[in-house]
Amino acid sequence: MTPVAGTPFRVALSGDFRRADGAPAFPMVDLSPLGGAADVDVRFVPAVDGVMRGEDLAETDALILLVPRFDARSIPADGRLRLVARFGVGYDNVDLEACTRAGIAVTITPDGVRRPVAVSVLTLMLALAGRLVQKDRLTRQGPSGWAARSGFMGTGLTGRTFGQLGLGNIGAETIRLIAPLEMRVIAHDPFADPAVAAALGVELVALDTLFAQADFLSIGTPLTEATRGLVDGRLIGLMKPTAFLINTARGPIVDQAALTAALREGRIAGAGLDVFETEPPAPDDPLLSLDTVILTPHALCWTDECFAGIGADDVRAVLAVKAGRVPAGVVNRAVLDAPRWRASAPA
Repeated sequence: MTPVAGTPFRVALSGDFRRADGAPAFPMVDLSPLGGAADVDVRFVPAVDGVMRGEDLAETDALILLVPRFDARSIPADGRLRLVARFGVGYDNVDLEACTRAGIAVTITPDGVRRPVAVSVLTLMLALAGRLVQKDRLTRQGPSGWAARSGFMGTGLTGRTFGQLGLGNIGAETIRLIAPLEMRVIAHDPFADPAVAAALGVELVALDTLFAQADFLSIGTPLTEATRGLVDGRLIGLMKPTAFLINTARGPIVDQAALTAALREGRIAGAGLDVFETEPPAPDDPLLSLDTVILTPHALCWTDECFAGIGADDVRAVLAVKAGRVPAGVVNRAVLDAPRWRASAPA
């Protein structure tokens, strides 16, 4: 359904963008380009049991989506919704096939997260290399902790091998950030452009080689059916006993039970995890008791810079659709040729 001429362009934001008292949950997200337009109506729509409901999105042209799930139940019957702008780069909470069938474009925000997530990888690598968390605990123990500090020697980075699984937007930015550290850099990505890799000073290697040679191995692939469980016990078993694994992508890419076993048995030196198979992890998850692991709650990259950038990308996507243009960051590109999406675009 195409909006009737003269009606406002209606934009919904998932309810988690607003606190219980009505205040913005993330004030650094600038919605003024939307609210400042006389012909744009902005509202907040809460999820129900973690899922956006189609009946609540009736007469809506675009949705900016944070945490709730958007699936077939979320698609309004009036056919007016044209865009789901995902807040971030992960879109595993969106049913792409259902959106494509309904003529709804789904966008992500690679520009907004590129630097913040890359900084998160660097943060975890430096903290692991310096044994930062363990040394913090020693310091708090007083004289006995200070006396034990020589038993917690860190790992120097010069000449070590940094391995990147996935040489996309964030992976490439991570490699740019670590360049001054004078590390050897290897990567595996079946879709990588050899020219881009060469420009970054990256040696493309086989998957097994990546795991066998990396001293610090960063996971940077999207979660798909092809990558779910990709980092399994066999690959983890190829890693050096002195190596560290870093995952800031999605938890289910890594077999968490296999990783936990390798850590508990000392078959790898440690891990830095911002993501988990189940979020939040259960209170009795054995990962929580390991002092060789640094854990953050899928929020390490959450900074004012990150959220401002993501919000700006989403607002631009909404305004592009309002103007009848194709927004940046569309992940279900096939929808752009679908009759329903083309017919809904303004003349």
